[in-house]
Amino acid sequence: MRWLALRLWMLIWLMLVWVLLWGSFSPANVIGGFAIALVVTVLLPLPPVPVEGRVHPLSLAYLIVRVAWALVQSSTQIAWLTIRPTGPPITAVLRAHLNLKSDLVLALAVNIMNVIPGSIVLEIDQERRMVYVHVIDASTEKAVSKFYRQAAWVERLLIRAFERDEEWRPAAHDEAGHDGNAEVERA
Repeated sequence: MRWLALRLWMLIWLMLVWVLLWGSFSPANVIGGFAIALVVTVLLPLPPVPVEGRVHPLSLAYLIVRVAWALVQSSTQIAWLTIRPTGPPITAVLRAHLNLKSDLVLALAVNIMNVIPGSIVLEIDQERRMVYVHVIDASTEKAVSKFYRQAAWVERLLIRAFERDEEWRPAAHDEAGHDGNAEVERA
């Protein structure tokens, strides 16, 4: 039943995106969007992603507020770097280790790091949980340590929101690495 509800939600979401792209809510756009969503989900299905851990709504809300505030602060700092009277800052590629258990949460951490101005993740070492990040300002030890503090608080906030140790229940995997709870689709 859950699988059907998720599929239906995906169809509705894709249909809404289609209607928004066209800019008008009409029966033709709704039917066309639903048809396109059906074709996309049938011909291009996403692989199942194991969802592990538990969502904590208050911690998630706090994460969203902190990331929004970091966006404001970082945008201001980047704006200052572009108009300050000295030359361009020294950039660097820095490595950070993230103690995140779930691949889904690791992907969320990478996305958060990418949307915060001044840094972009260049590479992810999934096995060792390392991310290599291009940082626009690494001109001082203070700027470098700021990056590491920022990576650490992203990690802490994500663990509080999704991966608390006392509630962590990894998904079962078979020998081939497939999720044991996933339904098998046959062609």
